[in-house]
Amino acid sequence: MRDDISQIEQTIAVITRSHGCNLYGFADLQGLVPRALSRFDRGISFVFQMEPAVMAQLENGPTDAYTVLYVQVNLRIDALSAEVARALNRGGYQAWAVPSSIRSDPLNIRGDFPHKTAATRAGLGWIGKNCQLITNSWGPWVRLGTVLTDAPLNPAVPIEKSRCGKCTACITACPAGALQGGHWYPGAARRTMLDARACDQYKKTHFHHFHGGHNCGICTQACRHWFS
Repeated sequence: MRDDISQIEQTIAVITRSHGCNLYGFADLQGLVPRALSRFDRGISFVFQMEPAVMAQLENGPTDAYTVLYVQVNLRIDALSAEVARALNRGGYQAWAVPSSIRSDPLNIRGDFPHKTAATRAGLGWIGKNCQLITNSWGPWVRLGTVLTDAPLNPAVPIEKSRCGKCTACITACPAGALQGGHWYPGAARRTMLDARACDQYKKTHFHHFHGGHNCGICTQACRHWFS
């Protein structure tokens, strides 16, 4: 017996608020999930704001404060995603919480499913020239979480166009020269926006002492969309 979808959506809202997440949405992911996850055609995207005072200090790369914040927010995301997935399971639906920050495909520098895709489909932001989700409220100073499900949640209207305009602040700031300047649109190849290997290699070479070179943040700090 499956719970009524409106009841499920109300439960998700209560859980999300209880974890201090104020920005989330439902996404229609039909045709976008890989074959191994094809049983899921909906996604729930969660957006957590990162502490502005910490993010503003990343002009020259990660700091100790940022690495602590990064871990703390990832733990909050995983806790929220796990609780929402359990609630969906109790309601009679399948669900899987996508890990907040795990590369299941290190060769191609990817996870099992891109959080940013779920977020744009949930109408929460667009992909900027820094290849990160940009929200109207907090710019790219955010971390994302995703739960995939077969529950027929009522999806938001997706965002399908970049709002970066002519701004190139992140491209100029990137010390690896990894940002390619491409404008995002649904289905755009990542390589038109980001040389992922150049980005990854620079972090491993220069910031290895911060989570093994997993963090940088320079292009994130450079984005000034949300100040305008």
